[in-house]
This record gives sequence, C-alpha cells and structure tokens, in this order.
Amino acid sequence: MHIEDVGFADAEHHQVVVVGTGPAGLTAALYTARAKLAPVVYRGPQPGGQLITTTDVENYPGFPEGVLGPDLMMKFEEQASRFGADLRYGTVTMVDLARRPFRLLVDERTPVTAETLIVSTGASARYLGLENEERLLGRGVSSCATCDGAFFQDVEVAVIGGGDSAMEEALFLTRFASRVHVIHRRDELRASKIMQDRVLANEQIEVVWDTVVEDVLGEEEVEGALIRNVRTGETSELAVKGFFLAIGHTPNTEVFQGWLEMDEVGYIRTAADSTRTNVAGVFACGDAQDHVYRQAVTAAGTGCMAAIDAERWLVEQEEPGSGGSHLEPAITEEALSEAATLDVVDQAG
Repeated sequence: MHIEDVGFADAEHHQVVVVGTGPAGLTAALYTARAKLAPVVYRGPQPGGQLITTTDVENYPGFPEGVLGPDLMMKFEEQASRFGADLRYGTVTMVDLARRPFRLLVDERTPVTAETLIVSTGASARYLGLENEERLLGRGVSSCATCDGAFFQDVEVAVIGGGDSAMEEALFLTRFASRVHVIHRRDELRASKIMQDRVLANEQIEVVWDTVVEDVLGEEEVEGALIRNVRTGETSELAVKGFFLAIGHTPNTEVFQGWLEMDEVGYIRTAADSTRTNVAGVFACGDAQDHVYRQAVTAAGTGCMAAIDAERWLVEQEEPGSGGSHLEPAITEEALSEAATLDVVDQAG
C-alpha cells in the first residue's frame, strides 16, 4: 500500500500533530496547547515512552521523594489534556512530507493532514531477548545506569556490552556498586582505548571475557545471571543484583526514513540550537534526535523547544509575503524519488 492510494480530500486537518507521547511529545503537546494551537497527539505503540517500564524515578526535578515512571507520565498527560491537547491512541505508519499540508496515515487506514509536525517517537533500548529479561525489567534489569545506578548501593552488578557506552555505564556504577562485572562476548573490547584503559585500571571493575548471558535469574528481583563461556561452553551463575544492558538503542524513526535527514544509526539530525529538521515545518525532539543524554528531563526540554519552534514557524507563515501555508514542496523531487525506493535497514541488527 502507498500513501498516494489514500484519499485525503476529507482528512482531518490540524495545525500541529505530535507523533509520540514520551516526556518530549507530551511537553510539546502542553506548550502548543497553551499556545492555542489545538495539537493532536498520537501515542504510538508505547504510550508514555520508556518511563512506562520504569519503577522509581528519583532524578526528575520536582519530586524529592521520587515518583513511579507510569505515574509521572500520567501527570504529563493530565497537564497536556488540561490545556486542550487531544491525546489519541494510534501509530503513524506512513507519511508524505513532500507537500503541504503534510499527509499522515494513522494505523494504515486513517488519513490526517498537518501544517506542522513534531516528531517525538523516542528510541528503544536493545535487549538480549532472554526469557526473564522483560519480566524483571525495573526489578534489577535496566538500560540506564544514570537513571537507576543509585538503587544499587554496595551490591554487585553486571554490565552487558563492550563499547564506549558499556564502559561509561560501568564506570558510573562504581560510584554505587561494590563491584561491577562487565560481561563481553569477545576477548577484546570495542570501546575506544581511553575508555578501555579507564575500565581496566579500575579495581572495582572485572571484565568477564568470552562470555554471553544465557538468562537473568530471580523471582521478584534480579538475583544473578546465568553465563556461558563461548570458548569452553562452561556455564556458571554470577551473583548480581543489577543487570544493565549497554548494547545500544534503536531510534524509532523508521517511518521517516527517506524524508528526514538522519545519522548512520537513524537519529534525526536537527539544526544547531534548534529542533528544526531538513524539512521546513517538521521538528524533532527527545530520544528520536538525542543519542547523547537520553534523560526524561532533557527530552522534556527539547519538547518545549520543538513546540516553540513550531509556534514561531506557523506565525512566520502568516506574515505578509510569506505565502501562507501554501509553500513550495518540503523536499526535492529527487529526495522524493529516493524515498520511494529506499530500503529501510533494520537498525536492531
């Protein structure tokens, strides 16, 4: 099915459509709603984003006693709705950004058009696919040491991975954990030399070489990891209370492939000091464009930026001589042709 096959003559039209409802999307919804832009927000396949799978959040400003991740996102939703944001269940499955208004297809069947588009689809942490991994998520299994490291005071933890991210996570966790086991499937790390040197010189960190994890152990919370040496085939149990995945994130930006400029992994590129993308009228915020910080508070901040950028852009289109909303095609015909033939790469591989 192609979006050209869908009739848009009677499609709902909105000034602002927000795609995604993590901290970035809901903050963008709040700000655009307060600006009387009547945003429509499509929640996507994981309403609330990654915080929905998080238990205690202790590093979000304004909650000195901490707050449960789902409760925090519920407050975000309530605040955005209070000012008129229209939060809808649904996933944007196709887009046409070559003309204005932009054309979107929701759940492969509902056509929608928009003057501006705020992309806040987030990113998904990569997991190993182990039997107990998902069940113990938030109960010792984590993909963010910065978020959850403080919960593991004076206990042993494991970090899975061999790149710079894994080294950063391991070093950060030494502030809390009594010992950090870095489990890596090869006999050498992929991280930069400076990061390797820091890890190997730290007496609190032990690198478990040539080893993969077979499963996470524990009933109510993580109690250990079942590991296997890939050279000898020998299995053993490693007693840890924390299990940190550091094998990368996959930005949830596939639907915008070929339309928006991205880096080699799939994070949307934005202009400096801005949330503007290469397509005028399209703005990106949160983990869909941030591969550095990946925190709820920074995502919310860029959501605010995207809303302000979108509001200012709409005002510019109404100014005399701007041509209103009937502008030149958002991208070139050459780019449109490339988009039609683009093979979407599975970034999770």
